Amino acid sequence: MNTLLLNALLDTLKMIGFGTLFAFILGLPLGTLLFLTQDQGLKPNKVVYHSLSTLINMIRSIPFIILIIALFPLTRLIVGRSFGVNASIVALVIGAFPFVARLIESSFNGVDPYLIKATQTMGATPTQIILKVVLVEALPSLIQNIALTMITLVGYSAMAGAVGGGGLGDVAIRYGLHRYQSDVMIMTIIILIALVQIIQLCFNTLTQAIDHR
Repeated sequence: MNTLLLNALLDTLKMIGFGTLFAFILGLPLGTLLFLTQDQGLKPNKVVYHSLSTLINMIRSIPFIILIIALFPLTRLIVGRSFGVNASIVALVIGAFPFVARLIESSFNGVDPYLIKATQTMGATPTQIILKVVLVEALPSLIQNIALTMITLVGYSAMAGAVGGGGLGDVAIRYGLHRYQSDVMIMTIIILIALVQIIQLCFNTLTQAIDHR
């Protein structure tokens, strides 16, 4: 039983880790583009902003359990099958990157606009402002966003277990629900709670270490 839970935990960590990584690879440029093209942005463009915003809202409005099933053909095309850990990672990334894009936009909007204006007045380009001002000032918030995304994916990965996605959710459903092994269900819940607490504690500590405001 210990081996079963350990392997499930490792699968869950793999899903969360890679899911968060690729969600940020996709979500960071999208969130930056939203920030740039909004009405008060450095490069206002209503068509681009509203098109991206609508697409992001559409994906975010789909419950994850439905999204993962709808993505079966895509996951089968990318990883060769529609179940398992690797297939779940594909669904986790697609489910999370719109969420990340909104978090990035919100973090960037939290940067002091007067600081951005001052930098712009000194002749800095939008790229320089993003890289040297906005990213630096928003870094503590971005770190918290990573923690929030990882915690969200803990829940998503557990839901993936309902359709053979692997990880702790799969163990909880196969053994805790279908085989009526309540001890497995309880241990799974305890591990998930501990995982969330550890993630939050680590990122809170990191945020406090780098936030000198």
